[in-house]
Amino acid sequence: MKKKKIIIAFTSLLAISLLATGCGKEIAMKNGSKVAVSVGKNKFTATEYYEKIKEDNISHLVDMIDHSLFDKKYKTDSDEKESINNQIEQIKSYYGEDEETYASILQQYFGVETEEELRTKLSLEYKRNLAVKDYVKDHIKDDEVKKYYNEKTTGQMKASHILISVDVKDDATDEEKEKAEKEAKEKAEKVIKELDKGKKFEDLAKKYSSDNATASSGGDLGYFDLDTMVEDFANAVKELKKDEYTKEPVKTEYGYHVILKTGEKKKPKLNKVKENIKEKLRDQKLKEDSSLYYESLKAIREDKKISWNDDVLKKAYNEYVNKQIENAKKDS
Repeated sequence: MKKKKIIIAFTSLLAISLLATGCGKEIAMKNGSKVAVSVGKNKFTATEYYEKIKEDNISHLVDMIDHSLFDKKYKTDSDEKESINNQIEQIKSYYGEDEETYASILQQYFGVETEEELRTKLSLEYKRNLAVKDYVKDHIKDDEVKKYYNEKTTGQMKASHILISVDVKDDATDEEKEKAEKEAKEKAEKVIKELDKGKKFEDLAKKYSSDNATASSGGDLGYFDLDTMVEDFANAVKELKKDEYTKEPVKTEYGYHVILKTGEKKKPKLNKVKENIKEKLRDQKLKEDSSLYYESLKAIREDKKISWNDDVLKKAYNEYVNKQIENAKKDS
């Protein structure tokens, strides 16, 4: 791929002149610049080549900068290797493993010639993600942590549930889906009526629950952190008192739940959960604002006080990263 060959030349200070002179040959000089290629009497210098490519290939320079910033700090480990292997397997499973097709996909969608180059590209993205997470987490303020702690942190909850799933086929019509939804809700309401009459929750769970993992144990979920549950389920449990069950079915992506709260532990102290809260806030910020990823990378580079000796490159870089941020905001 032409752009890849260009950056290889650029990383070695435009040593592509070797292509013209051959290994071990002296490189000719023209007006103080090394001659990269000769075509008959015409000579093209490395400087001329550099002036032509530097604006169009700024992304390669950004990759070089980020490699220098992150490769040593974030050493490749088993987690990174597993992540990269999984991504490559997904690519192959989606597009097929035919060598010709695979090579075409690498060039067209990833801008690389070989799988090894793809691994290098994915490795850099993995390290960028780690760097961004660290940066965002390090810049979360104490008052944000305290607010989250006061408003959202609770002790672990214990609950049981009866799940009534919505049984419908993927190719069902809207009318069929609506009917299945109505039947599931009515069944959950029937369970609540039986509880109101004094029936035991665990008996009803064994009889009605679609959750095969918990039905045999009376729907017992054990103790859990609320943020490990889907939001509507977690909110319902939080509002219940111990030994109280929901008076209306709770709808989630899994179906309709009838929930019985069976226990609640004491709220942990702030210093015990501070780091965990910062991680939650970090993930929340990155999820809500996709431009934060690129803004963080830009800030990390600025913190390293990169010196630009070429105004054209500096301008191209600023336009490049600002465009990334702008596009991410549009996508958000």
